[in-house]
Amino acid sequence: MSETGTIERLRGYRKTYWAMLVSSTLSLLASLVLSYDAIKLAEAPTNKLSCDLNAVISCGKVAKSWQSSLLGFPNSFLGLMLEPVIITVAIAGLGLVAFPRLFMRVAHIGYGLGLLFAFWLLSQSLFVIHALCPWCLLVTISTVTVFSTITRISLMENIWNFSESRHQQIVDLLNRGWGRLIYTVTYAVLILAIYFKYGQDLLS
Repeated sequence: MSETGTIERLRGYRKTYWAMLVSSTLSLLASLVLSYDAIKLAEAPTNKLSCDLNAVISCGKVAKSWQSSLLGFPNSFLGLMLEPVIITVAIAGLGLVAFPRLFMRVAHIGYGLGLLFAFWLLSQSLFVIHALCPWCLLVTISTVTVFSTITRISLMENIWNFSESRHQQIVDLLNRGWGRLIYTVTYAVLILAIYFKYGQDLLS
């Protein structure tokens, strides 16, 4: 493909990279707040956090659970380390940088694992800890969006070496909006799961 054709192809991902940039920035912001809260609780475990609104919406209850420090340190520290990388990728993508396939494969798998981790943490909040942290929910939603953007670019660029006919089928589905439908349904499922679990207790 000519250089002009490559540039035009990369320009087609600008909206995707903007979504990646905004979502990863929001996730970084949430990670900063959660990290600050973790330090406050380490200094004084009895401290009440600003988002401790009721028995259900309670960042403090979530932060004091063992799930919030699964690797021996606050999970939010992972966001502080990883989200700047995604922000850099998004900015580079907006600058029409074409990433090597190996890089995109690692990013795709790595963020996929991050998404599974986020879903696991949310399930723990819903069914084990019995409390919700608004900042954690923001991280989960942002992670869904970022993974969706990485997936779209990865599929459009065919980094997994699908056959030409299969790749064209995938591209056609994405161009018809199936990608947007899938992550919109994911958001809806998350919202409904929270509503049916807690309902009016969220506001009590």
